[in-house]
Amino acid sequence: MQKVYFVRHGETVWNVENKICGATESPLTARGIQQAQAIGREIRVRRDAGELQMDWILCSPLDRAKHTAEEIAAILELPLRVEPRLREQNFGIWESTPRDGEGFRHAKEHFIDSFGTGESMFRVAQRVYNLLDDVRADPAHTYLLVAHNGISRIVESYFRDMGNTEFAAFGIQNAALRTYTFSKVQIKG
Repeated sequence: MQKVYFVRHGETVWNVENKICGATESPLTARGIQQAQAIGREIRVRRDAGELQMDWILCSPLDRAKHTAEEIAAILELPLRVEPRLREQNFGIWESTPRDGEGFRHAKEHFIDSFGTGESMFRVAQRVYNLLDDVRADPAHTYLLVAHNGISRIVESYFRDMGNTEFAAFGIQNAALRTYTFSKVQIKG
């Protein structure tokens, strides 16, 4: 069955400072670069063992994801393409505020809200779902997507139903790898 892989970028300065990055640039820390290299090596070992296969990397244009993808691409010797639809959600007024703040936690449950100057989760879902539909329509290639925690939430929701609270709370660790399988009955979008 056709698969797609997802990796969240490595640790950033704002991750360490517990700040919401969103569409704001925050560079990888030294640890973040090491995480990117480590997941690249892990993928290479698993690929060489026949556990997974990929032939393209698509990444967000934001530096933290692009840098992570470049580290992985160098290890895997795979072509890399920047994909604007993988850009992290613009959290508007919440960017640079505490990630675990009560206000932000509550705001994430308002899917149509653009957070003042940002982007609604519905709009993010539209662009990411469209990308996943395009990936699905290309069974000749297997892709690794390198992006952000907010994008991981949308990707997860493409492959399985989630309640509002679970969706708003979903996230993955920096440089974590997830595998998804397109099913024949899965039609979303």
